[in-house]
Amino acid sequence: MAILSQPEAQALLKKVLGYSTADECAASLDGRTTGNIRYARNSVSTAGSQNSVSLAVESRFGKRSGVATCNEFDEATLRRCVQRAEEIARLAPESPEYVPLLGPQTYLSPPSAAPTVLTAAARAQAAADSMAVCAARNLTAAGFLDGGTRFTALRNSKGLEAYQQSTNTDFSVTVRTADGRGSGYAIADVTDPTKLNAKALTQRAADKAAASVNAKAIEPGKYTVILEPAALVDSGDLSLLGGLMYGLDARSADEGRSFMTKKGGGNRKGEKLFDERITIYSDPLNAEVPGNAFDGNGLPTQRLGWIEKGVVKQLYYSRFWAEKNKVTATPFPSGFVMSGGTQSTADLIKSTAKGILITRLWYIREVDPQTLLYTGLTRDGTFYIENGAIKFPIKNMRFNESPIIMLNNLEAIGRPVRLAGCLVPPLKIRDFTFTSLSDAI
Repeated sequence: MAILSQPEAQALLKKVLGYSTADECAASLDGRTTGNIRYARNSVSTAGSQNSVSLAVESRFGKRSGVATCNEFDEATLRRCVQRAEEIARLAPESPEYVPLLGPQTYLSPPSAAPTVLTAAARAQAAADSMAVCAARNLTAAGFLDGGTRFTALRNSKGLEAYQQSTNTDFSVTVRTADGRGSGYAIADVTDPTKLNAKALTQRAADKAAASVNAKAIEPGKYTVILEPAALVDSGDLSLLGGLMYGLDARSADEGRSFMTKKGGGNRKGEKLFDERITIYSDPLNAEVPGNAFDGNGLPTQRLGWIEKGVVKQLYYSRFWAEKNKVTATPFPSGFVMSGGTQSTADLIKSTAKGILITRLWYIREVDPQTLLYTGLTRDGTFYIENGAIKFPIKNMRFNESPIIMLNNLEAIGRPVRLAGCLVPPLKIRDFTFTSLSDAI
């Protein structure tokens, strides 16, 4: 039952709404059929699959609302779920930011889900291929492969109906040398699992691990750096470009809490804040990184230009803040595309007289939201570049840098690649600030 068709999902949601006695009621279904395999020290540690569907019901009486959930769908359970949401709503305080539920909407149709997903045997083979690469070189692999199909369906008492399916497969691998002094990393995500090559990704991580042994310490300071795509969007909870995109929030800007705040009040939409080569947009119809057709409230997505030639063209407006400011609400994108050039990371290295190649950043934390200053660490392969070639590995360092300054110190922009649901190019940045050394590998 994990993946319901559109007719099946809407029939169930219609049934649920039929039990409601509230002023407004919204119901949503989320289901998934996924499988995973995890390995460490060149040995599989866990493997499993998940098949689940969950229902969430929001009931409203005036400006009071309550939410209840369940994962069983017999009539008694469905009725009780709706009743529980109504009980919570009657006890809840009025929301000062209430907006009515959306009525019927028109949605785009992003590229359909891939027709196949990885079987348990295919996942096991991918893990075996990855481990074999490392075992042959006396290296140790730790990886995780997870993927499958998901669906989301929405319906409410105002007539809104929405449904979408998607597939995604994620793979990451960290490779260490036997003595633990070298580390490499590679990551990929694909909509079509047949395009995932765990062996090639592991080879890349293995090469970096082997090359990063006997890292040398260099003095912290300002350096020209080449940031691989993983250093821009894959850094745990917060990433450099992800933080920038979340910073394009109209409310925090208008309330004086962000780098988009304008002196004297208001926000800086329409100002040129970045190098003119910086263009970032979101497009749910992009074939390489298809996005969601709607957000969690059912608000339709569309192509939006957030930054065009360095100028901030669009800010994120929640429905409440949009209504307050009499503008159109903008759902936050599920992914974004950063325009780039044609150069590969290798090409950027060849054009660098002196600099540092950064595979990945980690443990990024916000220091100052009004300047978007972040701090964090390099990890899993950091190398010194001289005369267009990698000369030697260097010890990891802590950085203090702002994406705003970084994207104004742009020297070159490479060819975008898919990563973390986005299309992101490698970037060559001058005067990137490192503040201290780290002994971590």
